Amino acid sequence: MSELDKLAAGEWYQFKDAEVAAQKARAAKLCQEFNQIDATNPDAQTAKIQEILGSYGRNLSVQADFNCDNGRNIHVGDNFLSNYNLTILDIAPVHIGDNVMIGPNVDIYTVNHPLTASGRRASLAQGHPVTIGHDVWIGGRAVITPGVTIGNNVVIAAGAVVTHDMPDNTLVAGVPAKVIRQLE
Repeated sequence: MSELDKLAAGEWYQFKDAEVAAQKARAAKLCQEFNQIDATNPDAQTAKIQEILGSYGRNLSVQADFNCDNGRNIHVGDNFLSNYNLTILDIAPVHIGDNVMIGPNVDIYTVNHPLTASGRRASLAQGHPVTIGHDVWIGGRAVITPGVTIGNNVVIAAGAVVTHDMPDNTLVAGVPAKVIRQLE
């Protein structure tokens, strides 16, 4: 089984593998190109981000800087808006619904590393998909960790660190994040 096969199967894989590294290098190059486009040229920005993403809906707006590990594992719905400095480590799939707004300096991670020193020395990693529902607003500097599912109509407060699934119609805040109250 190749390292890419292990990665796709959700198993531990060697992240320094040449094929795995090539995916990241491709994404880094495309992100660098996106981040160098003049902000007064939104059509060029949109065309480049469409080249990076795996799939996208109508009304896509992504501000620079944008960084990812693969790009083709990111799938966003209609009316997607992200502010400055979004990082999505998409070793595993990231599915984002319709009408999602992401504040500045947000990080979404699908990759994790071993708790053992020997596993980290062996350059191992494991991917866990992230799913974000419809009508979600993620506040600035929030962090979404590997394997998390966020329901529909969820507001994640600025600075929250989301380490477990969040139900529909909730306001979420804190480190680690927890449900603060229900939303209509």
